[in-house]
Amino acid sequence: MQTPASRTLKLTVGDAELDADLLLPDDPIGLVVFAHGSGSSRLSPRNLQVAHYFNDLGLATLLFDLLTGQEERVDRLSAEYRFDIPRLSQRLVGVLDWLAGNAELGALHIGLFGASTGAAAALIAAAQRPQVVHAVVSRGGRCDLAGPSLPKVRAPTLQIVGGRDPQVVQLNREASQQLQCEQQLAVVPGATHLFEEPDALEQVAMLAGDWFCRHLRANNS
Repeated sequence: MQTPASRTLKLTVGDAELDADLLLPDDPIGLVVFAHGSGSSRLSPRNLQVAHYFNDLGLATLLFDLLTGQEERVDRLSAEYRFDIPRLSQRLVGVLDWLAGNAELGALHIGLFGASTGAAAALIAAAQRPQVVHAVVSRGGRCDLAGPSLPKVRAPTLQIVGGRDPQVVQLNREASQQLQCEQQLAVVPGATHLFEEPDALEQVAMLAGDWFCRHLRANNS
């Protein structure tokens, strides 16, 4: 099992400079960009665990902070930015555009892995960049917050929710009715919103990894 090359990046998106960590295996199948959820960051242990699983499958991963350091400090006190879906989705689109212009990474087919409010940002970005985003996975996502962008998503979309997270299960079912792309709703039995139960996050990683490998590899063939 190879160890992927690790790089720390500074991504300039509009007037914001965002910290990012890239893990790049040899000959990657594709690149999965993480969009973290409410009050989280690129250093989330859950996202790092999933990213390393993806790396073992041959997928490159990019984890970045959706908010600047100053915004994160404000958000920790007020929570005012974590539900600012237009801001989050604009940042994610900016990162996709940065990747498209990067000589090394621009050729890779991209999947988006969103959690909580980051899932809404991922779906909006997929709707705005249909030629760039080839697959989307939501983990416990607030996909409903993507609103009118949902019918415009063309990338195959997998929504993963915990069986003991009934409100989000219902919101994801409602979002499914608006999606017009290839889609699937997977319920992890016994899991709550953060998938902290034994083996729950591993099930998320396996479901998501299969989805990305299938769709990103298909788009590369």
